[in-house]
Amino acid sequence: MNSILNQNLFFIKEQVGMFKASNNYDIYNPKNQEMIMSCREEKLSFFTKLLRFTDFKRMVPFNVVIKTHSGDKVLSVKRGFSFILSTVDVLDENDKLIGRFKQKLFSIGGKFNVLDANENILCKLKGKWTSWDFKFVKDDTEFGHVSKKWAGLGKEMFTSADNYMLEIKDRVPKDDPLRILILAAVVCIDMVLKE
Repeated sequence: MNSILNQNLFFIKEQVGMFKASNNYDIYNPKNQEMIMSCREEKLSFFTKLLRFTDFKRMVPFNVVIKTHSGDKVLSVKRGFSFILSTVDVLDENDKLIGRFKQKLFSIGGKFNVLDANENILCKLKGKWTSWDFKFVKDDTEFGHVSKKWAGLGKEMFTSADNYMLEIKDRVPKDDPLRILILAAVVCIDMVLKE
């Protein structure tokens, strides 16, 4: 696991553009505003690009690769076609399955289970349908929080609708695979629940 995942705060900024078919993000260290990782959909087929501009965009497959600023692969997030509920695979830098996200049926605001590679539930992602505010919890213990609102650190940098702040709590140990899954989930929230 890349040591860059051992920090607790990540600022995720979606790359926006007109007629954009791919999902691309930059990840910053909010303490010094330095870009530390990038998330890119590198290999999109013509058919997938075409479907991204239709009402079927929530069903289209994706494969997002997250790399360090120097180009080292950190993880990838993949989903095939999804008709009703999404199942998303998260792979480490060596393309080994770390875990999955399984979307819950009839959840208000969005919810999915965060599973390890053996399908054991590590935590659940719970969100509010009225705002862009999500928590990673299990048995009333919070492991992480994602929000569009951040009450400190260069407020002007965090005001766009396409920007998200991720906080991984100190209770998640360094080098724990849950850190990979929580970071990967931020991309999935946007692509699975909010598009």
